[in-house]
Amino acid sequence: MARMIECVVLKTQAEGMEEVPHPGELGIRIYENVSAEGWKQWLERLSAIINENSLNTADPRSLQLIEEHMLGFFFNENDKGGTPDGFSAAPKSKK
Repeated sequence: MARMIECVVLKTQAEGMEEVPHPGELGIRIYENVSAEGWKQWLERLSAIINENSLNTADPRSLQLIEEHMLGFFFNENDKGGTPDGFSAAPKSKK
């Protein structure tokens, strides 16, 4: 049986993730409050954040900025929850 949680992204009950997606206390907090679908939405946003800010995920300063965006995206704890400045998503192609 799937683990159900009240997802802070979807604002409804949804299937939780199978494992903690990020190290440390933040990862545990995300695991307890973000659904698998909510995490998928974050990964799409993360791609935009990395590309628009030219981040290097091996750089500790970049990781700190990514975590700030995580706190904003998931928990509205700062002003970094939105899409990066100047970002516009390309329309998805129809298959």
